[in-house]
Amino acid sequence: MQWSLFLLLLMGQCSFFMCHLHEYHFVNQTKNWTEAQQYCREHHTDLATVSDMTDMERLRDSAQNQDGAWIGLYSDPERNERGMWHWQWSLPGLEFNDSESRWHEEEPNDLYSLEKCVRMEIHKWLDVPCLENRKFMCYDERKQSNKRFHLIEEEMSWPQAQSYCREHHTDLVSGDQQLEDNKFKREYKSNEYEYVWIGLFRDSWRWSDGSNHSFRYWDLELFRDEDSSKKCAVTLLDGKWSSDECNKTKPFFCYGVSSMADKMILIKENMTWDDALKYCRMNHCDLVSITNPDEQRWVQEKAKKANSPYVWLGLRYTCTLGFWFWVNEEMVTYKNWVTDVPADDCDMSGAMDRGGEHKWFKKNDNEKFNFICSTCQSLC
Repeated sequence: MQWSLFLLLLMGQCSFFMCHLHEYHFVNQTKNWTEAQQYCREHHTDLATVSDMTDMERLRDSAQNQDGAWIGLYSDPERNERGMWHWQWSLPGLEFNDSESRWHEEEPNDLYSLEKCVRMEIHKWLDVPCLENRKFMCYDERKQSNKRFHLIEEEMSWPQAQSYCREHHTDLVSGDQQLEDNKFKREYKSNEYEYVWIGLFRDSWRWSDGSNHSFRYWDLELFRDEDSSKKCAVTLLDGKWSSDECNKTKPFFCYGVSSMADKMILIKENMTWDDALKYCRMNHCDLVSITNPDEQRWVQEKAKKANSPYVWLGLRYTCTLGFWFWVNEEMVTYKNWVTDVPADDCDMSGAMDRGGEHKWFKKNDNEKFNFICSTCQSLC
């Protein structure tokens, strides 16, 4: 890339800034769960939905002194009778794909009871009761960690294993991409004839707004999933969740759509990276940049609706200077590459995978994909 073109690309009209999917509102009125749901839908969007630990921390920061407040999670056991329960990965934002399943023959089968968690043997899956004690595999995506996969020899129930992985690493190993990783296979190889928990589960809990987020943050000392009389979720003062009878009255959390929803738009036209950049700058503001996990989450929600396998981002490699950069002048500090560091290559730009873990891939500039523009209405 010529130096003059590099300077042109850096002359973005405005920069995209930190956003959140939801804005939380604590309502210090006591209502039962259904009344709270109705209030939130009338005055905001819905009862609070929580998609990961970032949301959980913001929700906790929004709380006032209270012993428990409703959130938008509720139990619907009848969905199982209607065949509507579905398997989910523990790692937030990762969608389960039936075509990637590795079930043992005649599994899943609910052999002994309602079996809602998955253990693995020789890379095959079995559905089993969640309270069995087994070894388990954790996944770690933290930059300071020099090891991505960890076999934990101490045997725990599935909920305890999930809690352990989230406290000490990132989560239980989740998704086809992790299970196919050679580093995972090496870690698991010495243990492959034993059962280990992986991050696949199903439950009766659903979000009021209909979203399919798999994130759960139960207080394992208080929560009993088999307690059928307690079908509505409560967030406690320490942030952990429990459940209670839905007719009890409590304060509650609502969410509203963040004002940042208007700052980004998915363009469902397939263009080269250069044409996508020109389109965004002529019609909106710029190709979107991602500088933190919150922006990553918002962009991937948009990317899910694309009709191409990838979406272009405002991420470009300069051969002249030898580094990746965002077109809005932001440094590439937060990273979500499919590999740790993409190999240097000219005429390459960054694109996000539409599905899976929504990782970043380097793609030839001449390939044609949908793309996401930052509109920056209040800044341009």
